[in-house]
Amino acid sequence: MARERFPILRRAVHGLPLVYLDSAATSQKPEQVIAAEARYYREHNANVHRGMHALAAEATDLYEQCRRRVGRFLGVSRPEQVVTLRGATAALNLAAGGLAHRLRPGDEILVTGMEHHANLVPWIALARREGLVVRHLPVTDGGELDLGRLPDLLTDRTRVVALTHVSNVLGTINPVAEIAAAAHRRGALVVVDAAQSVGHLPVSFAALGADLLAFSAHKCYGPMGLGFLVGTPEALAQLEPVEFGGEMIETVTMDAATWAAVPLRFEAGTPHVAATAAFPAALDLIEEYTVERLRTHEISLTGYAWERLSALGGLTLHGPADPAARGGLISFHDPQLHAHDLAQLLDARGVAVRAGHHCAQPLHRRLGVAATARASFGLYNSHDDVDALIEGIRYARSVFGT
Repeated sequence: MARERFPILRRAVHGLPLVYLDSAATSQKPEQVIAAEARYYREHNANVHRGMHALAAEATDLYEQCRRRVGRFLGVSRPEQVVTLRGATAALNLAAGGLAHRLRPGDEILVTGMEHHANLVPWIALARREGLVVRHLPVTDGGELDLGRLPDLLTDRTRVVALTHVSNVLGTINPVAEIAAAAHRRGALVVVDAAQSVGHLPVSFAALGADLLAFSAHKCYGPMGLGFLVGTPEALAQLEPVEFGGEMIETVTMDAATWAAVPLRFEAGTPHVAATAAFPAALDLIEEYTVERLRTHEISLTGYAWERLSALGGLTLHGPADPAARGGLISFHDPQLHAHDLAQLLDARGVAVRAGHHCAQPLHRRLGVAATARASFGLYNSHDDVDALIEGIRYARSVFGT
């Protein structure tokens, strides 16, 4: 679709053309993102919100432009609803840690059985520290959330519902708006991990019904080291800072301190300004192709890959079979071939996939496997890349005689 715009895809791996099928871990970066980050360091490098010189003003302007650009991309009306952080993990840790002061022993946090560790462990740690109860919405054999259990699991003690929009293992697109509506009827706050959905399918913050939403720039063609926590003004007002220093400070005496207004109160220290200068170029690319067209492309690739992987025989494919019900990724398991061995042999053929538990150990236990291989797609992939994956699996099977 746009392979020529991603310089890294011109290189060879082990003497073979690179077939990159690991976009769920991180997407590749188009030339305009690379150029924008380099331009920041060549022309504008300075710290933000604190200098009185021209470079500091330019850097601050680029930083705040990114905030406004992210807000418009997600349909958020006020830029101060966008908190700039190191990544989705930092955003989810802020959500959990920032709510600690509002929770009491016995309060309940509802998560799902398909959470990435980044949206599970912060809640476990918070529960351990504050005497909370973490409950789990289970996953069905078909790889979907068991919504029939939701009425029993949502109680008057539920204070937070934290769930992923798209599973990074199953690919399942969860009915976030439906779950959020049920959570709100109980007075619970809804935190959404949108790391696998923003930039890959249409995402409207308001339509999801989230109170807080986290995502990373690097999984939607932007630079690493940058992510966002987007929230309603009411939800952000409930959070306390979890990191201190820099421009999050308002006043300090030797015995006390007060915090700046939202969102700066959550942006301690020096941010990754170069990344914020570059990320709008990634959003420009997505909007140039349109996210609807990118979604159609990923559905086509996922459907084709599901069909070809199924035809190989002997593989267990996880998650819904309908490509329209899932994101652009497929995790699969070959009982005759460990996922790590498969990934290494695919790499020898120039095919990059992820292997392991994908930071979702509880879900892999639910699936009854220690590890899976995962192929995930971006706008630069084609059906030829899927064909290369299939030939690579055949090669790996021949090496192991399976």
